[in-house]
Amino acid sequence: MILAGIFFFWWNKEIVISKENDNVEATITNSISGVDCERSKERPIAVMLAGDLETRPLSGVSQADIVFEMPVAPNGITRLMAVYQCHEPKEIGSVRSAREDFIPLAAGMKVIYAHWGGEQDALAKLNNKILDNIDALKYEGTIFYRKRGVPMPHNGFTTLELLKKTAKDLEYNLDNKFEGYPRTDKTDSRSLSNIASSINVGFNDPFNVVWTFDPASITYKRSRNGKPEIDKNNNEHVSASVVLVMKTTSNFIRDQYIRVNVQGQGDAQVYQGGIVIGAKWKKDGHNGKLYFYDTEGKEIKFLPGKVWVEISTN
Repeated sequence: MILAGIFFFWWNKEIVISKENDNVEATITNSISGVDCERSKERPIAVMLAGDLETRPLSGVSQADIVFEMPVAPNGITRLMAVYQCHEPKEIGSVRSAREDFIPLAAGMKVIYAHWGGEQDALAKLNNKILDNIDALKYEGTIFYRKRGVPMPHNGFTTLELLKKTAKDLEYNLDNKFEGYPRTDKTDSRSLSNIASSINVGFNDPFNVVWTFDPASITYKRSRNGKPEIDKNNNEHVSASVVLVMKTTSNFIRDQYIRVNVQGQGDAQVYQGGIVIGAKWKKDGHNGKLYFYDTEGKEIKFLPGKVWVEISTN
């Protein structure tokens, strides 16, 4: 019996080795979401998306590994930067312009930044190659396209397949260099002091965002202006395992532009597993990673799954 057991162990070991020799691609943990993913070695691509009322529902927003959102104008309208790596939506849009405040966040994640034109300060930096980027103004009609029946300027769309092809043609480095976030499978026990069944981000109406905890999926479900956020591609209710709310300040620049401070440090809240953790955010320099620390100065470990970063100036 002992010899039979040794042979069984040896035989199974040989099966595993033969799989490796057959070049079966193993999944590795995604540095952004902490989920096993075959594309985890690929460099992420970030796409600027609209926050305008008339662009809803957005296409592809539910499949991003991480999304950053912040106000970009005095009236409180927001823009989103969706970062894709593990999933490949059939369509992404409405694609909108680059904003300077998103560029350091993109640089910190080592992504390729896709956008449709941009404000003059942002375009000046991107044209000076501060960050690998793909501008729709140079590829309209090929890599980026306009859809009939959708009013301009909200009718710009693209696909991840087209963006990857362009990145390769531009000879950008296609390897993932983002170090990622620490992960955990456990959270603190829920109590009266930390329970967080709902998150009101605090954006101005009608752009306000509320996240509601769903115990069944252990995720937060997103709503905007009192309506569920639905992905046009798949009709899924947008959800996230981790919602990070950054508190920061902004300055009026001109016309319909504000400048949001995304470098330095400030207060934050980390929501996951139905609880809230008081935190501090910190980002040093243009290329520095965006960190979230607990009250003891330790980097907070996130639950595996999609992440949303809500940047509030209120």
